Amino acid sequence: VQLQASGGGLVQAGGSLSLSCAASGRTFRGYTVGWFRQAPGKEREFAAAIRWTGGQTVHADSVKGRFKISKDNAKGTVVLLMNSVTPEDTANYSCAAAGYLIVSRFSYAQDYDYWGRGTLVTVSS
Repeated sequence: VQLQASGGGLVQAGGSLSLSCAASGRTFRGYTVGWFRQAPGKEREFAAAIRWTGGQTVHADSVKGRFKISKDNAKGTVVLLMNSVTPEDTANYSCAAAGYLIVSRFSYAQDYDYWGRGTLVTVSS
């Protein structure tokens, strides 16, 4: 499964940005899709994940209430809507896919089998 993340760019603090993750040549049916981010000089961290079938979601505490992960059935993509961004949200955002995961494993990067290159989000103060 080849993944492509898009939608990154430069945004002012307090603004919004929408990221999209697409799978090349297939749908996400049967998969769990997660967004992870890595800021310069920091370790990769979990942001949010969704199970395509069923729609269960998990959001990291650091983004809860500001970011929302959802699926676009028409386009077959997973969207991460980022609201009220802060400079601390500056990072390279990657999407990843895994087969069935129990909800308690959504945040574990090692459980994901497929990774996209990521898209850079820069938040200016």
